[in-house]
Amino acid sequence: MDRINWGIIGCGNVTEVKSGPAFRLTAHSDVTAVMRRNRELAADYAQRHQVDRYYDDATDLLNDPHVNAIYIATPPDSHEAYALAAIEKGLPVYIEKPVGINLAAARRIAAAVSASGVRASVAHYRRRLPVFVRVKELLEEGYIGQVRHVDLRLWKTSPTENAGWRLDPTLSGGGFFHDLAPHQLDILLDYFGKPLKVSGIGTGEDPRVAGQVSGQVLFNNGILFNGSWNFIAPPHMNADYCTITGDAGTIRFHFFRDFHLLTVETATGTENFSFDTPAHVQAPLIAEVVQYFRGEGLNPVSVTDAVTGMEMMEQLLGL
Repeated sequence: MDRINWGIIGCGNVTEVKSGPAFRLTAHSDVTAVMRRNRELAADYAQRHQVDRYYDDATDLLNDPHVNAIYIATPPDSHEAYALAAIEKGLPVYIEKPVGINLAAARRIAAAVSASGVRASVAHYRRRLPVFVRVKELLEEGYIGQVRHVDLRLWKTSPTENAGWRLDPTLSGGGFFHDLAPHQLDILLDYFGKPLKVSGIGTGEDPRVAGQVSGQVLFNNGILFNGSWNFIAPPHMNADYCTITGDAGTIRFHFFRDFHLLTVETATGTENFSFDTPAHVQAPLIAEVVQYFRGEGLNPVSVTDAVTGMEMMEQLLGL
């Protein structure tokens, strides 16, 4: 495939800055068509982003002869249907996270990818942001020695009145945990590999929309992870950090607030780092996805990886 001509299904907020412009800034890549169920909004997006064609029906976009790859940027409830439709047509597909509305949907997408041989990647873009890349390098270099423990806390005051589809499990699969934890769990998988054991519990009338989640994960080499998520925390208790402790030091960073900052402590002292964040945060990953779809590189984030992340998420919720 010489050039990737993207068709975007779902051109909402995530495509405005985070991802959409990056498809055109990447070599051998362009946006050919977009689809949104509201035709007027689809036309508006196409005009503002100089996209030639727009649709209000995904079938029309999938049948566009100029489109040879699909980006699915809708809420999770429709990821599976659109992914399977693209795969059936032999179109490589880049899927927003979480890859499916639940683990069963994620597994069906993975099975379709495996059976068809169609290339598919998932938008866990933090893997390629500078701060998270540097943390992985430090771990691989043994900078803090043998890793023993990982402690993560995400406590925030999350207003429910403007949450939109994120608090409707029929659209999102869950609540704020379902929306935010996939980013964090994917980084853990990238750093430490597939877990050996996962346990946890979430609180709330509907366990899928948990206000609080607490859990543990055991990775290879005896690495123990403790995670605490609280989306009903009072403002003065808000926190966002991840601390990786080894027998020779610690690495501390953030996933959402100040995620460009990194602190490393060893016997020689404390080092603080700050990294530039791309204007379009998905750009580094999209560049690798384009290479993969063109047959020039490896898959940066496979659907199989995303399935493992979904397994962890549901186990941490106690589902």
